[in-house]
Amino acid sequence: MTLAILCAGQGSQNADMFSLTGAAVEAQALFAHATELLGHDPRTWVREADIDALHENRSAQLLCTLQPLCAWAALADAFSPRCCIAGYSVGEMAAWHIAGLTSASDTLALVAARADAMDAAQRARQGEQGLLFVRGLERPDIDRLCEHREAAVAIVNPGNAWVLGGMRDALADIAAQALAQGAARVVPIDVKVASHTFLMGDATAAFRNSLAAAAMARSPRLGARLFSGIDGEAVLSAAQGAQKLSLQISQTVQWASCLDACVEAGATAFFELGPGRALSDMVCGAHAGVDARSLDDFKTLQGARDWLSRMQSRF
Repeated sequence: MTLAILCAGQGSQNADMFSLTGAAVEAQALFAHATELLGHDPRTWVREADIDALHENRSAQLLCTLQPLCAWAALADAFSPRCCIAGYSVGEMAAWHIAGLTSASDTLALVAARADAMDAAQRARQGEQGLLFVRGLERPDIDRLCEHREAAVAIVNPGNAWVLGGMRDALADIAAQALAQGAARVVPIDVKVASHTFLMGDATAAFRNSLAAAAMARSPRLGARLFSGIDGEAVLSAAQGAQKLSLQISQTVQWASCLDACVEAGATAFFELGPGRALSDMVCGAHAGVDARSLDDFKTLQGARDWLSRMQSRF
């Protein structure tokens, strides 16, 4: 039995996201580096920026990577070396750092390069892109809705919950038809690129070059079992994993498979580093009897430490 660490993707960034980590001594160098990349101190900026600025692609990816990096910096000594690790969308970048493959500063630099590559791919296609959440339809129905449209399944979540990516006009048509076909929930996601779809093919090629130039450990640290987003398989080496990490930008993320892989590897408790609680909520819905919490559930870092201590004392 072991603990699984989850790193969230963009979408849950908010004004209070650094309330626990902002003053952590261990995270100060990370905030300084992020300030250079963003052009402003993220701790104050998230409280002052409007919603559009918070959800601009580059800023969103950097903010949502910075949060788990800072949480890990502040809490790393509270985790057992033996753990499973998975990251949702851009969260996979933070997962690589936690697994010991990349430094924190290099991870942030790679995320900036990833976001820039995706923005360039979006501009080359022209027109507005985005993501759409659909729950309650079977996969064949979802595939038919995307067929012959500039849209595709971006993320497979547990329980017939799908994130679709594509051009905004195509997603609007799909949303209307999904509701007509009895979908339980259809909601646009405030992300401005068609992540994890064929529309990001050029970004995969560009990011592959960034990864090739980056300094990496040869394999995950001892005890860390890192799972790849596109297939839920364990990453055994940086070279093998980097190929999949670049493909993840333009291929479907199999998140349900990642959670299943953690449970099959013996995970009986999950801890989401944030921001938000979406991933821990998914775990609770998909795997009965598994404990799952997010950093956002706690009022203090010590409260998180206490919970981690209780969970890991069982192992």
